[in-house]
Amino acid sequence: MNGENDFSRLELNLGATVANYRYFRSLLDPRTKLLTLVKANAYGHGAVEFASMMQKAGADYLAVALPVEGMELRKAGISLPILVLTAGTDFSEEMIDNRLEPGIPNLYTLKAFCEALSKRGIRDYPIHIKLDTGMHRLGFVPSELDALLECLADSPQVRVKSCYSHLAAAEDPSEDAFTLSQIECFTRGAAKISEALGYRPMWHILNSAGIERFPQYQFDMVRLGIGIYGISALPGVHLRPVASFKVKVLQVKHLSGPDQTVGYGRRGKVNPDGSVTATIPAGYADGIDRHLGCGRASFSVNGKRVPTIGNICMDMCMLDVSGVEVKAGDTVTIFGEDPTVEELASILGTIPYEILTSVPRRIERIIVK
Repeated sequence: MNGENDFSRLELNLGATVANYRYFRSLLDPRTKLLTLVKANAYGHGAVEFASMMQKAGADYLAVALPVEGMELRKAGISLPILVLTAGTDFSEEMIDNRLEPGIPNLYTLKAFCEALSKRGIRDYPIHIKLDTGMHRLGFVPSELDALLECLADSPQVRVKSCYSHLAAAEDPSEDAFTLSQIECFTRGAAKISEALGYRPMWHILNSAGIERFPQYQFDMVRLGIGIYGISALPGVHLRPVASFKVKVLQVKHLSGPDQTVGYGRRGKVNPDGSVTATIPAGYADGIDRHLGCGRASFSVNGKRVPTIGNICMDMCMLDVSGVEVKAGDTVTIFGEDPTVEELASILGTIPYEILTSVPRRIERIIVK
């Protein structure tokens, strides 16, 4: 963005991050390790910025989805152990070079990684075994464990750092019986692996909702994802939103006259007695979904909520600020404390994750205290 009046940014509140971190840490035994998810650009918050905050806050581990995400963190100087959840087989050399620890969901991945390690004469490289306990996305099912253990016994190149699985519906009380069945399946599988190895790797299955609702199954480590960013699975728990998406008003227009409209397709209708609009430098290319246009959503400016008017454009959108004191350069909050990301997600019939991860990298991330 160029110039003071078109400054768009995603503010990351350090105080909110620390408060959320302390809340989840308070639910855990002091000996339980805490892994923070910073995949997908830290759920849209900025991977490098957020990983830096987590490193300072005392997180024990980080996790990313893809090797390139871990490589970015290493390049930025992040030194915490990094688990790559979707390691694949195409970046084994780069993972080794960057001390990234792969999640292993099948024998194909395990053998390919061991082959890369053998070429370098490396032994005891840390890996993480993914168990499929009912999510049915990735991981070893119980019938595949014997073959896994046989392969591990013949693979001195690696050492199992952890066994883990993923809960499919930990946030939903109506699915608690299924969640408990997943935990039972995981416990049996992790115990079998640990016994065969002759040492106990870390066990972890709890996600953010699991930490809040099933802390008795925290085992050796937990994985904190959406919770650290301010979204709780429990009613009445008011975590603080970390991210606030803010832009500055580019221009204010006073519109009047018959048949005046705003935006593409002439979808924004001006009131017969006139309307005042404000144009802001953010559109659907910046994560403001087109379905939030035409008054379906409202944002905050100068303590007042103002609705969108007309269709959302690619790089801009317009707000109906009639009756509100607004001038060019004033700050508009798209989401944060007001409105919340949960509110926008509700309007769109989606989840907060999608709203947060839709904010592109061209929006600058700024850490504020």
